[in-house]
Amino acid sequence: MQLIRPDININFIGKRKLAMAISALMIIISLGMLAIKGLNFGIDFTGGTLVEVKFDKPAKIADIRSAISPKGYGNAVIQEFGSPEEILIRVQNREGEKSSTISTAILDSLNAKFTADAVEMRRVEFVGPQVGDELTHAGIMAVLISMLAILIYVTFRFEFRFALGADAALLHDITIVLGLFAITGKEFTLPVIAALLTVIGYSLNDTIVVFDRIRENFAANRKRKNPEDEGLIANNAINQTLGRTLMTSFTTLLVVFSLFLFGGEVIHDFAFALIAGIGVGTYSSIFIASPIMLSLAGYFKGNADETREMEARP
Repeated sequence: MQLIRPDININFIGKRKLAMAISALMIIISLGMLAIKGLNFGIDFTGGTLVEVKFDKPAKIADIRSAISPKGYGNAVIQEFGSPEEILIRVQNREGEKSSTISTAILDSLNAKFTADAVEMRRVEFVGPQVGDELTHAGIMAVLISMLAILIYVTFRFEFRFALGADAALLHDITIVLGLFAITGKEFTLPVIAALLTVIGYSLNDTIVVFDRIRENFAANRKRKNPEDEGLIANNAINQTLGRTLMTSFTTLLVVFSLFLFGGEVIHDFAFALIAGIGVGTYSSIFIASPIMLSLAGYFKGNADETREMEARP
């Protein structure tokens, strides 16, 4: 029996080899950058002291560094925080050195250098190395536990092959987002961990919508005694849910882009992680999850003729 085609009929499954090649390239680049460059861990993970100061006028980062270098803080991470007048200075505590000592030394050095401008101390925060190690472990465990929970949930609701497809897509998304943070050198902090968990939930939601339609179409097709063309059924399901997937991603990105552009430095990296995750998650729910699920079922191996026919379609 001829399957009913959706109004949109894009051959996503037939283009799986190209999509897999693109994904493999992105993953290889991401893993390579993570191994070579690594993540720019924030003070939440590395431990140290964060000092926020405010100048009356914009100050050059090079001048700030030259001012605090004589105190032994030449390797500090210095960046603007919301405006050119507001500056964040992150330093590693030396053994036995207190945050109050660091903040006082930095403020005195800046006042001596910028005599014409008033320098105001806005904030001082300290995170110990032990706390940083605990946060690193907790962040990794949070991601791993969520992946395991998703594996169990999708297996219970669908089938094990669906669960593996969903987890593979999520692992794909997380790896690429982490790779982008390694490439750009953006600070990796606890809010970014929260963004990664949000991306996992968002990407899973998109994938579940597609899988739910695939399951419905599988059930309807089996009633017609025609279960052999799972690839066509899955492709139709992706097309049937495509409008919903793209519209949800577009409206979500509008909000997240607003946070990225106007939310200030505090949530800048958080919003960046969400933008990257939503984009990659939308791609993986269309091009990655379903082809992997079909591959695990042996569809492409056992339906060689139909596979070649699908790949030949535009």
